[in-house]
Amino acid sequence: MLRAVSTAMPRGISTAEVASSTGLARPTVHRLLAALTAEGFCDHENKSGFWLLGPEMYLMGTIAAERYDITEIASEHISALAGLTGESAFLSVRRGEETVCLMRQDGAFPIRSFVLYEGKRFPLGVASAGLAILSFLPEKFIDRYMESQDLVEEHGSDHEVKQLRQRIAETRGRGWAVNPGLVVEGSWGMGAAVFDTAGQPAWALSLTGIESRFTPERQAEMGNLLMHHAHTLTQKLRGEHTHPVR
Repeated sequence: MLRAVSTAMPRGISTAEVASSTGLARPTVHRLLAALTAEGFCDHENKSGFWLLGPEMYLMGTIAAERYDITEIASEHISALAGLTGESAFLSVRRGEETVCLMRQDGAFPIRSFVLYEGKRFPLGVASAGLAILSFLPEKFIDRYMESQDLVEEHGSDHEVKQLRQRIAETRGRGWAVNPGLVVEGSWGMGAAVFDTAGQPAWALSLTGIESRFTPERQAEMGNLLMHHAHTLTQKLRGEHTHPVR
């Protein structure tokens, strides 16, 4: 339920919407949300009737950030990508079978894509960040994931297993992922995986923008930039020597 509430921030979410997303009965959801509110984990707006994350979640998040948050160390790479390309640059993190956007910085190009924003979740393999991460996970995980997930129902026929496996192969070959407007028509994205100390893809740097800005020549340029910054960030997280960000 807390995950359902978090995905609806900052607008908030109704009891019925939480019940629908969790599969729990509405009276049960209301009772549990009221209990979470009493403990400070949620807030309830009387005027709208919506539920939001509460102050206790903020406090817990600041404590957890000491172990899991890499936004401070990644921020210079996000800024560099946005500045060099003019597009919107992002940092996303893997959480189980999803990616969650942690950070966004817009570049100078005036037309923006708002498919991705802080707190937005996508299943692995959907959007460029999730495709970049999924492509470099162990093959056994990918097989299990393909068997258990039905991405077509929510995200369209372009996410059938055969097509997704083709995009995984292309991502492995290039090193970076490309989303050619499969989430929202005309909104393209590119992503590169960032690896943890165990060598697993745990985060991704990505860029989004309008289709006309993602020509084949420019894809190669931006892909190399993404790979450079993803590799440098990976080295930093491993405590290895790196060159200055450029």
